[in-house]
Amino acid sequence: CRSEGRSPDGEDPSVTLFREYLRLKTVHPEPDYDAAVRFLSRIAVELELPLKKIEEHWKYDAFKAFKDAKGDIYARGSQDMKCVTIQYIQAVRKLKAQGWKPARTVHLMFVPDEEVGGHKGMETFVTQPEFQKLNIGFALDEGLANPGEAFTVFYGERNPWCECRTQTIPGHGSRFVENTAAEKLRQVINSFLDFREKEKQRLNTSECFTLGDVTTVNMTMVKGGVAYNVIPAEMDVSFDLRIPPTVNLQEFERQIQEWCAEAGQDITYEFAQKHMNQNITSTDDTDPWWSAFSAACKSLNMTLEKEIFPAATDSRFIRAVGIPAIGFSPMNRTPILLHDHNEYLNEEVFLKGIGVYERLIPALTSVPALAGEA
Repeated sequence: CRSEGRSPDGEDPSVTLFREYLRLKTVHPEPDYDAAVRFLSRIAVELELPLKKIEEHWKYDAFKAFKDAKGDIYARGSQDMKCVTIQYIQAVRKLKAQGWKPARTVHLMFVPDEEVGGHKGMETFVTQPEFQKLNIGFALDEGLANPGEAFTVFYGERNPWCECRTQTIPGHGSRFVENTAAEKLRQVINSFLDFREKEKQRLNTSECFTLGDVTTVNMTMVKGGVAYNVIPAEMDVSFDLRIPPTVNLQEFERQIQEWCAEAGQDITYEFAQKHMNQNITSTDDTDPWWSAFSAACKSLNMTLEKEIFPAATDSRFIRAVGIPAIGFSPMNRTPILLHDHNEYLNEEVFLKGIGVYERLIPALTSVPALAGEA
C-alpha cells in the first residue's frame, strides 16, 4: 500500500510540485514569467490565500490589447505600427465595398525587420525584380502620433550611423600605465558628448527646430576588460547617431576622424549602420503627389505639420531608389508612446484614421500619369 497523499507512482506530492515548478523555463534571455505567475496563482487558489501581483511599467499585459473605459487600447504595436496596418486594410475593404475602382494599382506591403535596420527587409526588397515590377510611383509609410490637434507628416528622415575602438598595451591594475585604452576612450567620449551638448542647445534655443532638424548623439554601450585588476588592451564605445539630411555626411565623418586622431594612436571606428542617402520628398504645392495628399487632408479639416522623422523607417530605402514617400500615421490628440511603456491608441482616433485613408487612397491613385512613368 502507498502512503496517504502520495502520487500513484509513489512520489511525495512536494517533490511532484517541485519538479513541476522546475519545468517552467524562467531563464534569460527569454524567461517565461507568465507561466510562473500562472503556477503561483493556482497555488494561491489551492491554499485559499490572497494573491497580489505587482507589475512595473505596463498597466495591462502588453499583448492583451486591453481597452479601458475611455476607449484607450493598450498594447505593444498600438501606435507602432499595427494600427496603420489595420487602417490600410479596413480602408481598402470599405472602398471595395463601395465599388471603387482605382486608376492606379494600390499595393499593400508587409515587410519584416524594420526595427532591426531593415537589412533583410525593405533594404533588400527594393533591389529585387519583384519590387521593380510593382512600378511604384509614390509610397505611404509610418509616422508618429501628435499630442495636439494637428497631424504630423514626415518628408525625410535622419541617417542612422558608430562604434569607436581604442587599443594599447595591457598592464596590471596596480600601476600607472601611460596612455591606456580607457584614457584615450575618455577623450573620444568627451568629444562626442561635447558635440551632443551643442546640438541639444541648438534644439532648445530655436523655435524653428524639431528633433529631426538636429543631430542626436547617445552613448549606448561601453565594452572592455577581462578582470578588475588588469588594464584592458582594448575598449569599445558605441554611439547612436541620427543625422538630419541638412548635414554634409562626408564632412561629419571627417569630424569623427579628427576626434579619434586627437585622442591618440590606435583608435579606429566602424559603422553598425551607415545610411548615406539623403533624399527627401517634395512638399511643394506644385508637386502632384503632395498636392493630392494635402488637398485630401484639407478636405477633412486636418492641419498638417511637416517634419523630418527623428528616427529611421523603411521610407529611407524607398526614397533612396528615387520614389517619393511620406511618413504618416493619422494619430492626433495622442502622446508619442512608440517603444514606450503603456503604449496605447484610443479607439476613436483609430477609427477616424480609417476614414482618413478612405480619402487619401483615392486621392493619391487619381494623380495623372507623370512624365517618365510607364
